[in-house]
Order: sequence, then structure tokens, then C-alpha cells
Amino acid sequence: MSVNNLKIENEIKLLSFDIDNTLIDFHTYKSNFKKVWDKYRKNNKTILTYNTGRLIDDVLHLINKNILPKPDYIISGVGTHIYNFKDKAVIKEFNDVLDDGWNLDAVENIIKKIEHPISDQPSKFQHSYKRSYFFHDANTELIESIEQDFIDANMDVNVVYSGNKFLDILPKWANKGNALQWLLKKLEISTNEVLVAGDSGNDSAMFDLKNVYGIVVSNAHEELYIYTKHKKVYHTEKTKGDGVIEGLIFYGIFPEKAIKDIVIDHSDDFFIKREKENIAQEDTDEKIALIKEGYIKAIEALKKNITPLGFSACSIKDNIPNGTDENYHSVWARDGAITVIGSLSLIDDEEIHQCQRQTLITLLEHISRNGQIPANVRLKNEEPDYSGVGGICSIDSGIWVVIAFYEYVNVTKDIAFLRKYIDAIKETMRWLGAHDSNNDALLEIPEAGDWTDLFGRSYNILYDEILWYRSNVCFGRMLEMLGNHEEAGEYIRWSQVIKKEIVQNFWPSTQQKLFQSVSFAEKQFTLGDTSYLIAQTTPFDFSWRCDTLGNILAFLHGTIDAEKAHQTFKFMLGVGVNDPFPVANVYPVVSPGDPDWKPYYTVNLLNLPNHYHNGGIWPFVGGFWVKFVNKLGFRDIAIAELYKLALINKEGITDEWEFTEWAHGTTGKPMGKAYQAWSAAQYISACSNLKIINTKK
Repeated sequence: MSVNNLKIENEIKLLSFDIDNTLIDFHTYKSNFKKVWDKYRKNNKTILTYNTGRLIDDVLHLINKNILPKPDYIISGVGTHIYNFKDKAVIKEFNDVLDDGWNLDAVENIIKKIEHPISDQPSKFQHSYKRSYFFHDANTELIESIEQDFIDANMDVNVVYSGNKFLDILPKWANKGNALQWLLKKLEISTNEVLVAGDSGNDSAMFDLKNVYGIVVSNAHEELYIYTKHKKVYHTEKTKGDGVIEGLIFYGIFPEKAIKDIVIDHSDDFFIKREKENIAQEDTDEKIALIKEGYIKAIEALKKNITPLGFSACSIKDNIPNGTDENYHSVWARDGAITVIGSLSLIDDEEIHQCQRQTLITLLEHISRNGQIPANVRLKNEEPDYSGVGGICSIDSGIWVVIAFYEYVNVTKDIAFLRKYIDAIKETMRWLGAHDSNNDALLEIPEAGDWTDLFGRSYNILYDEILWYRSNVCFGRMLEMLGNHEEAGEYIRWSQVIKKEIVQNFWPSTQQKLFQSVSFAEKQFTLGDTSYLIAQTTPFDFSWRCDTLGNILAFLHGTIDAEKAHQTFKFMLGVGVNDPFPVANVYPVVSPGDPDWKPYYTVNLLNLPNHYHNGGIWPFVGGFWVKFVNKLGFRDIAIAELYKLALINKEGITDEWEFTEWAHGTTGKPMGKAYQAWSAAQYISACSNLKIINTKK
């Protein structure tokens, strides 16, 4: 299974999927599900069951029209009939169960007394075990009063309200969950061998089955999302049938390559075609030669940062400290973790390997008593510092260490090392989780509390939330390695909730269905659409700027799908975040007079426009950028970007190949410290990702 899969304790034997707006679009019937199911059906013997509000004849019509693949069973009418597709017959034993206490005339008499606009749904949705109505905008109190009316009449029925407009009255044993449970008992299948999928409230009964696995498509109504938020489900990025396919890949039922069957080809997009045309005129051999030279120089630069305590942020020997620059004489959690991740392809180099390991040890041995990983540990006296500039807490430092520790253990398979520090990492996860003070799955970050120190972002920051999502996945994987599957599942499931909240809150869309209680920022989202995840949201406003690193990591870590990443790539390519070199960290920059401008941006002349975190070019981000482009499938463009990254790493302040900290956003002139560890490490990682360099001995 892929590392993205939940730990499945038992083989999935049966699928129970809703149809409308889960497998197909309700209005157009469009879906890729049949095409992909038919293609990979021979590779598994999973029983396919439709569990729908439609009646049997309606479902059979969809199958005959080749809109849906042939199933094994159909649970129809919101759990009022079970149809054996192979035998072409309704299973009559199930209907005997439903007869108990059911009186259709009595149901209609009670419904007539409701003082709220109500009308019958078409006859094709009605039958002897189901009465269905259009019942718009009913609140919880009204639905509860209807349930009470039936109780007062000594009628034990099932009242199902969904989509904020559909009301179904059913026998007490009739719902999608009970019907499915009955079928499972007949087939002698356990609920922990079942995967369900749905989009609305009438699907919730399926998710109630004990230990059942689930898929909730991204177009699901809020009622189902909230209902399943803490259950064992995968919340998809894609909608409807594509979302179900995504979920089946996630659970390992479809192979990962199945995603290609639903990915849109963007090779003809204007910006991409123009980029490829420009690349075609360049000398590929010359580019590869420089890239390979840079790879050798990057290893040399990285080794300049090896110290007894781990990787330093920059070469101590080559950077004379001045004032606050003393901070660079430390093992930094953020820098060190990113350096460890970037250099893992060099694990066979014993000197680098030992420094990777020591970096993690130094940071984990200095965790505070409440679980906080230090921002840095001083080289001269091993003194930990838990805050950033101005005493502000560095939230992302600890998140990066959790991610780096997982990546290291995943490569080395050093379970003894994992077992030694798992309790410390658990304390760090608990400390990080405490920053979700309102329990909405997202962290609240203090101003300038992450890698963009002295740059005014706060509350829910895209970059930090992406890392928070990834750290939950990583921690879950580490618990799996130790055999703690139950607790691992909790973290993996929670990561899906985080992912859902990120897309909901950071990707504004006029198509977005807002929740009943909306923030000021969510209301503003309805003013337009965007092509990227915005940089920040708060309960009072939002920043619409494009955080380059946040969006890059979102795709690399699987928080958004390829379709959204393509939109983001076209935007960033169009505005030139990679020009003259990859890449500027934010677009557009903040200028004096802008509402986002802060007086402290002039401190040390760091965050002036196109400087440092205010639109400066960061080579370490450029390494992630190359991997982002390559993951999109544009290897030729990725090579061209890696060549440009080689150029900026070569252009030092005093000597060639200094792998400087950052460069001016428009002139491309290198600035900051020389021989920056993460600049070198992420260049190495990009070369390895493109398989330009053979890293095996």
C-alpha cells in the first residue's frame, strides 16, 4: 500500500456507495467512475453495492445506459429494498422486517398537519415503504417536532432529512445503514471489511456501522461532513465520482496510477506551451552539465555545516558573526529539519548521515517540559532557545522536526531510534495541538511566529497549516511502524479533517457552499474565485496574497490535488515568481502604504519590498519548486528551473557556489549568509528527485 493509505486491519470485501452526487452528477449523470471501475475491476473481487434513495427501476436504467457499472447488489429507496443484481430479484426476506408497525395512510395523515410548506416528490421516488417530500429550509427544531408527532401517534418510524430540502419517512428499520447491516449479516461480512461513500445526511446511517471505513466526497453537505468529522473516513479533495476514485486509491483498492485516468491534461495551456517552446531553444547538455557541477558543489557546501551538534544554519567558518548574527551559530530546528529532509538521498555518506541523526538528537534532547522543541540550540554552550525574533514563539520549528524525524526513520528503518524518541515526539504533537485553541483543526499562530520572522502574518497561516496536516500524517505513520494502529488511525483520520478545513478556508470560490455560521473572511470569499490557496485567514479578515512555499508544499504533501496545483502553477508562472530565479516567497510584495505594511519591516532593512521574506528569492524554496513542477508531470520545465536554481546558487557574494541564503526579488543579486545548509540540501534533493544524479554507490 501507498504511504497515503489508512492502515486497513482487514481486507475490504464490500463497497456501499450512494449514487447521486457521490458516484454521478445528479443533473448531468457525468462521471468517470464506470470507466475506472471497469478498467481495474479484474484486479479485485470486492462486492459493489449501490445504496441510494433512487428506486430499483431507476438504478437499473442508469446501469442499462452505461452510466453506472454493473453492481452485485442495490439497496434502494433509502434502505427499503435490497436487490440481487445477479439473480435479478428483490430479496423478500428483508421486506418482512420492514412491515412491523408501518402504516402508509397514518404517515400521510400526520404529514398533512405540518405547518410548513411541503410537497410530494415525483411518484418515481415513492413506494409502499417510502414517502418522500420536498421540505425546504427546515431547522433542527422543526424536524424534531415531526419526529415527536410520530411518537405521540405511537408510530415508530424513521425520519430522514437531507440536503436542506428532502424529507423521507420510512419504516423504523429502514435506512441505508440498517439495510446494509442486514445484507452484511446475510453475506457473513463484518463491518470492518466494508467501505461506504456518500454526500448527504441520508448517508450518515452507513457511517454509523461499527468500524466501517468511509469516503466523504468534497461536495458533501455540511451535515455529513460534521457528522463524520471524527469518524474513520477519508475526506476527498475531488468531487463526486472523481472523489470516490480518489478515496479508492487512498484505501489501496485502486492502484495509484488510476489517478491518471481522471487528471486533466494541461500540456496545451498557454503559459506551459510558451515555457516549453522557450526551453526547446536552449542547450540541454549545457544545462545538465551545470546542474551536475552544482550537485558536487552543494555536497561540499553542506559539509561546511557539519558540527558536533548537527547541521548549522550556515557555515560558521565562512560567516563572521555581527550582532544578532550570533544566532546563526546554532543548530536551528527549522533549518536543520529541512536540511535533514533534503539530504536524505546521501544517507550512504557516513559523515552526512551521522550529522542528520545528531541534528535530530540535539533538538529532541532539548524539548521543554511542556513538549516544545527549541527554535535553536547554541553550538558553543548547548543552550536551547525556545523563541524567535523578539521573543516570539517559533511554531513551525517543532512541526518540521516531527516531519524530518519521520522522513529519516522511513529511509533508515531505524525502529530502535524511533522507539527511543516516540514519547518526546508525542509530547511535541500535544504541544502543537494546544495551539488549536478553538478546536477547528487549524492552529492559531502568533504574529511573525514562523519562518517568515519579522513578517506580519498571524492566526491561521497557510504554510503552518500545511505543515500541521503533514505532521499528523507523519506521526500516524510512526505509530504504525511501532504497531500502535489504533492511535495511528486517530492521527491519520484527523489529518483528513485538517486537510478539509484547509481547502474550505484557504481556497476562495463563488461555488463554495458556506456553512450556516460563517466568519467575516468566509463572507468575503463570495466576492470572487482564486487560483491558489491564500496566505492567511483570521476571524476578521484575510490576506489574498500568494504564499509560494505554502502552495508548493500543499501539493507536495497531498493537501490539494493535481487540478488545483495546475491552477496554482499557471498563476505563479504567469506572475513570474520564478523570474529571474526560483522563487520569490510571496506575490505580490507588500509596499509602504499598503494596509498590510508594518513599521518593523524596516528593521535591519530586511523586509523592504523584494527583500528577505517580502518577496525575496529563496533557493531552498526553489528546491521545493523544482519538485513541485516535476510532480505535475513537466520534467522538462523542472530541469530548466533546476538550471536556473544552479545559476543563483553559483552566483555568490564573494565566491562562486556559495549557496547563499536569499537573493533580491527583482535583481536576483545574492544576499544573506553564504553556504546556507538548507539551500544546498534542497538543491541536492531536487537533483535526486529528477534522477539527474545517480546517488547510489
